[in-house]
Amino acid sequence: MKRIRDYGVIVGQMERGPLNALTDVEGVTVGHCTLAEGDVQTGVTAILPHKGDMFREKLLAACHVINGFGKSVGLVQIAEMGTLETPILLTNTFAVGAASEALVRHMLADNPDIGRETGTVNPVVCECNDGWLNDIRRFSVGGEHVLSALSSAASDFALGAVGAGRGMSCYQLKGGIGTASRRFSAEGKTYTLGALVLSNFGLLGDLTVDGRRVGRTIEATDPPMDDQGSVITVLATDLPLTERQLGRVARRASVGLARTGTFIGNGSGDIVLAFSTANRFFHHETAPVLSMSVFNENLMDLPFRATAEAVEEAVLDSMVCAETVTGRDGHVRRSLAEYIARDGLL
Repeated sequence: MKRIRDYGVIVGQMERGPLNALTDVEGVTVGHCTLAEGDVQTGVTAILPHKGDMFREKLLAACHVINGFGKSVGLVQIAEMGTLETPILLTNTFAVGAASEALVRHMLADNPDIGRETGTVNPVVCECNDGWLNDIRRFSVGGEHVLSALSSAASDFALGAVGAGRGMSCYQLKGGIGTASRRFSAEGKTYTLGALVLSNFGLLGDLTVDGRRVGRTIEATDPPMDDQGSVITVLATDLPLTERQLGRVARRASVGLARTGTFIGNGSGDIVLAFSTANRFFHHETAPVLSMSVFNENLMDLPFRATAEAVEEAVLDSMVCAETVTGRDGHVRRSLAEYIARDGLL
């Protein structure tokens, strides 16, 4: 699988992690379940922030809504409490309900006290509308697909037209799942920040790669249209950030998105979730005062730059790693890699 760097496009100046992926953050894993048959082009992607029980060992987290045309689950509690207590699921818009129920059932299986001796659980599900390629009205995604994505989670995972990204479009070409990571040092210790995107946004003429408006050189096959797509960005880091600092980092994802050409359209659902694995908080904690490590605010430019670079590269990887897909009613989304190979865009 060739990624954008293999075409000579080097995004930014910071060091990449070994996999150049969200999973360069230790303990984070990603899994997919892909449905690809005829008019059904969709799926589920699961992000597991650590290998333990997420309900019992919560992580600090934040969310940022760049443009709120979306139907996600779980963001309100993250914004209020600043913690993440389940895996993160990505899927299509009409599958949010099924995915949410399946995730709750998955958490109940490991935690018999939920809803009885203790409170309920906050499932986190984010979506994009893959209806151009996928017959979204079929409600093809079920609980079994969620469980398949969760059980397949690993540090090395596929990119492009897989999982939740199977039916997605980006800049009117094929979009999907992309990822990248950056490493940086502070006080002699190395930290990692990774990004994963579900890309489903943008207009062809705006597509920018390495500062060049390459989209303008690609002949459009679709009529003029508004930007009514979406993008979900998930950020993970082992940097000890508070939920407030994570919110600041999440806001910088818009820099990376904009560098690929988008102006964040009116009908786009652009949502960022960020979490840190550095501190864990136990659900049944009894101590009245807890201690935690916190990153020096004066050094926040490091994760800010890492976010901008990783998100930009992740979007481009989501496109070049995705093969051309034909879906509902014969609709086609072509891979950016196809144009690079044929027309020498880069």
